[in-house]
Amino acid sequence: MVNFSENISVRPRRSLLSVPAVNVRALEKIRELDCDGVILDLEDSVAPDMKGKARDNLERLFSDGLLARRETIIRINPLSTPEGKADVRLVLSCLPDAVLLPKVEQPADINDLADLLAEADAPGRLKVWAMIETPFGVLNAASIADAAHTPDARLAAFVIGLNDLRKETRVPSLPGRTYLVPWMMQVVLAARAYGLDVIDSVSNDFRDMAVFDAECEQGRAMGFDGKMLIHPAQIEPANRHFAPDEAAVAEAREIIAAFAKPESVELNVINMNGRMIERLHVGQAERLVAMADIIAQRKAKKT
Repeated sequence: MVNFSENISVRPRRSLLSVPAVNVRALEKIRELDCDGVILDLEDSVAPDMKGKARDNLERLFSDGLLARRETIIRINPLSTPEGKADVRLVLSCLPDAVLLPKVEQPADINDLADLLAEADAPGRLKVWAMIETPFGVLNAASIADAAHTPDARLAAFVIGLNDLRKETRVPSLPGRTYLVPWMMQVVLAARAYGLDVIDSVSNDFRDMAVFDAECEQGRAMGFDGKMLIHPAQIEPANRHFAPDEAAVAEAREIIAAFAKPESVELNVINMNGRMIERLHVGQAERLVAMADIIAQRKAKKT
């Protein structure tokens, strides 16, 4: 069996646990958790007089090497603040996988951060993620996503923040997120148009797993790659809901095998089990298989 994960750049982002950088106990527990990634928060969850302490905690955390085997993202404070500038210095010291910029509203927000990273000769693997959580952020999602196509922009993912968006639009927190769905889909569409991953917002009541399950199912159906989490109890259901569907993976393997046959090499469309399948579906199939293989390999290492 061909291991397509070696040829396609994919990374599972089903579960991204947000951890306040000021909470030492929570930081120490990260290594025991099965989340795909961890968002180490220096912004909203850290009181103003604790920002320096939070940065010290992260510096020790990275130096101790406790974050292996999962994606690491540091959410910084706005660059317009002294805290944001200090956070960038910490990012350059720790070198996580990505830096998450809050309240992004225009391409210049991305480019300003990318310029700071470039001036510091940060490695290319250090990516930029954008929080889309304001009305201007949603309205400008496409132009912000277009920043990914400029040299050295580093933009890799959107994370939608519904709490701030609710606050600024005065849309109440209703079951089903009914009146937020059009804005969420606008962000998904912009991300997909420019090849970015896109992460669903947090579910605020971690004790209400029925609501969480419903949001995961909805987010998966809307096209999100995963969900931002606030509690370890949300990791397993997020991993389950956003994992590749077994039947879809089996069909993807069949599509790949069908187009690999000698008689199909020159064809752009084939008949597979009574269905017309186009060659453009091969890339999608390979990505799905690669994702499933990565997840399976990770599970195998734990057993």
